[in-house]
Amino acid sequence: MKLILRGHHLLCLKGFQGYGYSKDFTENMNEINSQRKSEYTTVKLTDSPDDICKACPNLNEGFCQTESENEKIIKMDREVLKKFDTSKEYEAIELFEEIDKIYNTKESVSKICFNCIWHDKCLFYQKLSNNR
Repeated sequence: MKLILRGHHLLCLKGFQGYGYSKDFTENMNEINSQRKSEYTTVKLTDSPDDICKACPNLNEGFCQTESENEKIIKMDREVLKKFDTSKEYEAIELFEEIDKIYNTKESVSKICFNCIWHDKCLFYQKLSNNR
């Protein structure tokens, strides 16, 4: 199985615990979160709508909400993607192990997660907040 994932979604998947924008979004996120844990899954990285976005009610003609909001999302993606080679596919398990090594403090995600509306629900962010 091959997943296409935005840069910032690598962090979102680490903290996801079943909340979402809609029932379809949450079901899709659950499925992708399970797939990323399989040894048979690869990941292609992107800074545009991905396999998670396809079920998001905020996706509007290829944009996340509005053009200006979309630009903020792309900046978050690129902050993560600058740590990776976007021309290659990654083994999912290894990729997420690398995420754990790179993003291991609240400061390491500050440019990415600062304005996220899911702070209080995100297990990944909460864990990092405890690692100060």
